[in-house]
Amino acid sequence: MLDLKIIEIGQSDYTSPMILVETQGKDLRTCTDYRRLNSIVRTQYFPLPNIKERVERVPAAKFITVIDLAKRYWQIPLSKQAQRYATFVTSFGTYVPLRMPFGLVNVPYFFSKLMLQVLEKCESFNVPYLDDIAIYSQNWEDYLKHIEEVLKRVGDANLTINPTKYKFAQNHSKYLGNIVGRGVITAPEANIKAVLDFPTPTTKTQIRAFLGLAGYYAHYVKEFSVIAAPLTNVLKGKIKREKYTCTEECNQAFEELKRRLAKNPILYAPDYKKEFILQTYVSDIGIGIVMSQRDSKGEEHPILYLSKKFTNAESKYSTTERECAAIIYAIKKN
Repeated sequence: MLDLKIIEIGQSDYTSPMILVETQGKDLRTCTDYRRLNSIVRTQYFPLPNIKERVERVPAAKFITVIDLAKRYWQIPLSKQAQRYATFVTSFGTYVPLRMPFGLVNVPYFFSKLMLQVLEKCESFNVPYLDDIAIYSQNWEDYLKHIEEVLKRVGDANLTINPTKYKFAQNHSKYLGNIVGRGVITAPEANIKAVLDFPTPTTKTQIRAFLGLAGYYAHYVKEFSVIAAPLTNVLKGKIKREKYTCTEECNQAFEELKRRLAKNPILYAPDYKKEFILQTYVSDIGIGIVMSQRDSKGEEHPILYLSKKFTNAESKYSTTERECAAIIYAIKKN
């Protein structure tokens, strides 16, 4: 980082310890613990885009390009005041970041806001999510115009694209952990395999890890939260890392989630010019929701699965109230 002029040796009244985490390639990513600074630095919030909404906009296109910005946050210079607050200490010296480091509490929000400003008024043919940009078009002529416009804006902002990660004019491509294109959305086989290979959890930490891994694809699984309820119930309590005895109910929930994801579920791209079909399922544990549409042949295809475990208050609702709660939840989520 010194050689790349990303940091320099220096001092500041505000410092925090830093951990270096090795990543793919030759670069090091700085992940800094800034909990101590949260009371000092004013936190600016800019809402991060919803990943599900980002992904849904891409698959219906005939031509898809995904580009990735090189070194992400390191492309953004820091002001003198920000450098003062972002200074970090290691066992071999104190350093001042000259460019935006990984780990600062405001970084994802600021970078997301920056990308929306760079690509302003291009929302009809591109989807930025931090340093990942998907460009989608319905025909070749529009595609060339869209690519030219996005690349021009990226260049005008002095941002650099990673030459090893872009893919042009694909009929399907990986974007934000999903395979999009040809009118459908699927989960990558490697990601699903990681869920299927996950060992039976024996601690609360392992349960959280599994639910985090599988939960990213919850929108592919009908009634995911209801099925996972025995596992999430185990997480209750103040002790976060304690061991637990795997009950038959927990083991069934664990295996059922893996079994459903093993089927390689497919979701279809929504067509906002057509009507949506909303179906709700209610049990004593929670609600399940299926949103679907009919194609030109009248066949119904799923677009999204939603689910939610009831709170203690909601579990006391009558059947009618639960049905209403399911409809309200589905409409708010969509």
